[in-house]
Amino acid sequence: MLVICSVVDGTNWNQVRENSMSDLKSMILEMGNRARQASRKVATMEPGHKNTALQEMADLLRTETPTIVAENAKDLAAAEENGLTSAMVDRLRLDEKRIDAMARAVEEIAALPDPVGEMENIRVRPNGLRLGHVRAPIGVIGFIYESRPNVTSDAAALCLKSGNAVILRGGKEAIHSNMAISAVLARAVEKAGVPEGAIQIVPTIDRDAVGHLLSMKEYIDLMIPRGGKSLIERITRDSQIPVIKHLDGNCTVYVDEFADLDMAVPIIVNAKVQRPGVCNAAETLLVHSKVAEKFLPAAAATLMEKGVELRGCKRTVKIVTKAKPATEEDWYTEYLDLILAVRVIDTFEEAVDFINHYGSHHTEAIITDSHTRAMAFLRAIDSSCVHINCSTRFADGGEYGMGAEIGISTDKLHARGPMGLRELTTAKWVVFGNGQVRG
Repeated sequence: MLVICSVVDGTNWNQVRENSMSDLKSMILEMGNRARQASRKVATMEPGHKNTALQEMADLLRTETPTIVAENAKDLAAAEENGLTSAMVDRLRLDEKRIDAMARAVEEIAALPDPVGEMENIRVRPNGLRLGHVRAPIGVIGFIYESRPNVTSDAAALCLKSGNAVILRGGKEAIHSNMAISAVLARAVEKAGVPEGAIQIVPTIDRDAVGHLLSMKEYIDLMIPRGGKSLIERITRDSQIPVIKHLDGNCTVYVDEFADLDMAVPIIVNAKVQRPGVCNAAETLLVHSKVAEKFLPAAAATLMEKGVELRGCKRTVKIVTKAKPATEEDWYTEYLDLILAVRVIDTFEEAVDFINHYGSHHTEAIITDSHTRAMAFLRAIDSSCVHINCSTRFADGGEYGMGAEIGISTDKLHARGPMGLRELTTAKWVVFGNGQVRG
């Protein structure tokens, strides 16, 4: 980790800072140069070669589990000292089971079809030319994230398989875990003959490193930020490189007037409780007034039994007296904790307007037995993932059959929703002729 300064009597701190900043910028520029050089080689690697490297990554993750767990313990200790919530600590925690899941995710990515070189939309023109699209790597991906440590291996594996080089910059809360994981991945790909610089991690928590990354448009082709609003806002504002945002998950479950209420209770409990500290956990529950008095007592009892704090509108509090009154801010909040905002609404249109106004355009679910109502919800909701009669927790690259994801894009251009292998490629035209010239 880069050290900005140390306490030495008589030191010229301005000079130390200036030299340190120069060193930091030089380090980031060198990483960019290595990534650019590596990307040209990775783009032409055969699928079998990439899959061999991915298997090496999976194998070494399992072998080095004790080392990774030991480094993760340092992050967990710091999280406890800093007063992080139990849900946030759970996001950070790695054990043998979770590291094995990381390795399995890498193996699942290896088993997926390679998108690079895939031909699409081939057609023949009247002059005999055959033309269409071929999938090609984007180049160098800059990935800045405040997330679980397993994202480090997911992102590295997805970028390698899709023919891209990647520069990773994780959050300070997981620095020891991310450094340990990236060291394992670097050893694995080196053994497999992957070009040096294909997978790199910024070895410092200095925020200025992010600024240098955002200015490297000659080296980085795409920035993918994944984290809280302040991170996304900063990168969107300051980046000189195209950005695909992966914003927070203020996700909503709407229990419609035509809902199967016996189905609705376990769905909202799973969406909120199964893992509350992740972006696809439900943060808001909307209930149609025609079913609220029947549904809310049963749902609230189960949720509170599992430790969920309910914050409700005035109508909710009348039905569930143990719920706390909600504020306007609650409807906007991604809690990442065992807290759920609850609101009773009178019409389907009111539910749609509420979600599109307060939500973060991540994932929303409707519980309804009406096909007409479900399709109307699908069309009207402006979010990257829309679920019908199932938990928001399924909004995940692995659950969608994509092996893993680098994140869930809440943007509308290029990629929306979970970004897997295909979303980390672009298309270029290819034209096949046999001597044609234009008259």
